[in-house]
Amino acid sequence: MNTLPTRDVRELIDTHPVSLFQFRIVALCFLVVALDGFDTAAIGFLAPYVRGEWALAPAAMASMFGAGLFGLMLGAFLFGPLADRVGRRTILVCAVAWFGLACFASAFSPSLTVLIVLRFITGLGLGGAMPNAITLTAEYCPERRRSTMLTTMFCGFSLGGAFGGLVTASLAEHFGWRSVLLAGGLAPLFLVPVLLLLLPESVRFMIAKGAPHERIARTMRHLAPSVSLDDDQPFTVVDAKASSPLTSVLELFRHGRWRSTLLLWITFVMGLLIIYLLSSWLPTFLHAAGTSLHSAALISALMQTGGIVGALGMGTAMDRVQPTRVIAIAYCLGSAAIFAIGRTDSLILTGMAVFLTGCCISGSQSCISVMAASYYPTHCRATGVSWASGIGRMGSVVGSMAGAAMLAAGWRGATIFSVMAIPALLAAASMFALGTLKRMA
Repeated sequence: MNTLPTRDVRELIDTHPVSLFQFRIVALCFLVVALDGFDTAAIGFLAPYVRGEWALAPAAMASMFGAGLFGLMLGAFLFGPLADRVGRRTILVCAVAWFGLACFASAFSPSLTVLIVLRFITGLGLGGAMPNAITLTAEYCPERRRSTMLTTMFCGFSLGGAFGGLVTASLAEHFGWRSVLLAGGLAPLFLVPVLLLLLPESVRFMIAKGAPHERIARTMRHLAPSVSLDDDQPFTVVDAKASSPLTSVLELFRHGRWRSTLLLWITFVMGLLIIYLLSSWLPTFLHAAGTSLHSAALISALMQTGGIVGALGMGTAMDRVQPTRVIAIAYCLGSAAIFAIGRTDSLILTGMAVFLTGCCISGSQSCISVMAASYYPTHCRATGVSWASGIGRMGSVVGSMAGAAMLAAGWRGATIFSVMAIPALLAAASMFALGTLKRMA
């Protein structure tokens, strides 16, 4: 019988300097979410080109957007609990290969119907990739730097989205919209072997599943090189225990977590509603107002760029100030910025308002995903992040389809952006409530 005291992995990670091994994990997951962001945003930038080639009505475009988002939602619901069962790394690599193949195939779509089906299949993979990248990174970050490291990693999504606008503005003009989907499919496929070679499984997950001691020790030597790990002293994590997909979902509501879970979900829904409405329709809105397609793509890319700046600043602040307060204030400022987009005819002022919207709304979405990873214990963390993302996709589906409804109803820019400012205020209210709930606990 082993009577040696246990080693708390969380304590070892928290008390040692951040290693190159951990930075490598952040970098690899950064690339994953960057490709996720590229693929997710590219279809919005491509929408005017697809619509022009096939002479589509706004309602048909809404079906194309909605199919991908339904896939994202279903993928998040399925792959989160599965990752808590079979491993974050396994599901992450499979999801990247999945959406890479599907995006590549989308480039050869002969009709809108085929493209809609392939966007749904692509969405399934995207829905499994990002939550597991967040979860895997979170489980290797020390508590004192978790928000900063996670938001830095999550900036990949905004960077990928911004790159989607730049690539579309260049490739689509010269080689057609299909070339953008080819690029968006090949890049993830090239990344898969790199992930297989360099990305480790979560050490907390390995402990929860009872992995061999030497396998865990081999990983821990990268995290705590100054500690001798050659003996048989067992590793443990306080919140690590085995779970099934069903019990992982139920754990989100146990032990008083249901209030926090619901408030997180409300914030995800509101935030993603705004982000996907803008990502899907902002180039079209701007073009309808008289802006050239090239300029519309570049201005829309400022939202993704702003998301990077906002996420980095807010992530640093969250390591020092109550996270819910930081995010709530950002959503309030984001609401004002959205309102301002519809109140100016100047391209410069429009670009500034779009950039500020990205800072506050996209930046907040990065941070709320980070917060979700810290709210749940190891045995249901992937489920918590994935289900928050999946529930949030309901907002993204509504947002992507709302653009078509607004255009069909003949709404003008000022009305559209005034209505879009309301969900940001609701997200801010949810964050204030979550902060109050946490202080009362």
